[in-house]
Amino acid sequence: MKSPSSKSRPMWWAAIAVPCALIAFLGWRALRAEAPAPVPPTHPELVRTANRLFVPEESPLRKRLAVAPVDEASSAHSVSLPAVVEADPASTVNILAPATGRVLALNVRLGDIVRRGQELATISSSDYAQAVSDVQKARDALDLAERALKRARGVNDAGSNAAKDVEVATSAVVQQTAELRRSEIRLRSLGEANVSRTSGGRALLTVTTPIGGTVTALATAPGAVVNDATATMMTVANLDHVWVTVNVPEGLVGTIANGQDVAVTLAALPGQVQSGKIAFVASVLDADTRRVKARVTFSNPKGLLKPNMYASARIAVPQSREPQVPTSAVVMNNDSTSVFVEADPWTFVRRAVELGSEDGGLVRVRSGLEAGERVVVRGGVLLND
Repeated sequence: MKSPSSKSRPMWWAAIAVPCALIAFLGWRALRAEAPAPVPPTHPELVRTANRLFVPEESPLRKRLAVAPVDEASSAHSVSLPAVVEADPASTVNILAPATGRVLALNVRLGDIVRRGQELATISSSDYAQAVSDVQKARDALDLAERALKRARGVNDAGSNAAKDVEVATSAVVQQTAELRRSEIRLRSLGEANVSRTSGGRALLTVTTPIGGTVTALATAPGAVVNDATATMMTVANLDHVWVTVNVPEGLVGTIANGQDVAVTLAALPGQVQSGKIAFVASVLDADTRRVKARVTFSNPKGLLKPNMYASARIAVPQSREPQVPTSAVVMNNDSTSVFVEADPWTFVRRAVELGSEDGGLVRVRSGLEAGERVVVRGGVLLND
């Protein structure tokens, strides 16, 4: 007869074996889930060998890069320079007071249009009164001297006078004639006198304009005292023709000459382009701005161009033949500028270049490239370190 322990042994082993098998199965499943999936083999986008960069046939970079030959530019380079509208100095007059005095009346305002000979102001001037008085005295003295000479000659003809007296009387006439001429010239330099009009014993001096135009500056007012006869009271300018003065930097002076075409645009006249030619280039460089003034003459019948308006002048500057590339071909790396040149098919070498002027998305290359070489014109940044 078997003991009870021998009958319960299979149940005991089953209780142990089943959980162990379950644990082993779950562990196998976990290890299988954590194992990485096999990675398919890949091809490199770019192969670097020394200073050469090769783009393999399977590389996606081939679709993102564009290569083109280097062109050579010979056309003129258009530069934009600051400019300002100015009145033509040949048609501009600074009105001065002919004599010192007090301004009694001012007949114009800033911006008024005046005609030639129009009265601008009236000045009460003691200097002017003195000039009128000097002319009157000189005329009276000359008349007296001529009558004295006539009497001296009559007495001398009668034999009762010496020739010396005739000579003295003749000299007096000559001197008084010269004095009258001097005083009349002085009076004419001051203007036409209206002696019948007086103010407190002072003659009234009328200031007129010698040209027709526009009052562009005004530096006096009624009641003002004019102490300096050389000070400008106002400025009259004929604005039928005006200048646009272009400030040319020192580096471009050698490329600017009379007769060059200029296209002028003004902020006050958007969308309008005024075309003209350089009429004058100054021979002296401004010591402060290091610029030379070039002037363009424009007809201004409607008065649209007003003095002191800011303008922008575009001038075509002649250039030598140089290679040029699109600006997209240029790669900036710190302080260096370079392009990627195709040495062999899909093999590129970085080349440092010196850039020149830029026009319409194209930039000239002063050194580092030759016309006909092929460069990366799109996607070069993908090859950059």
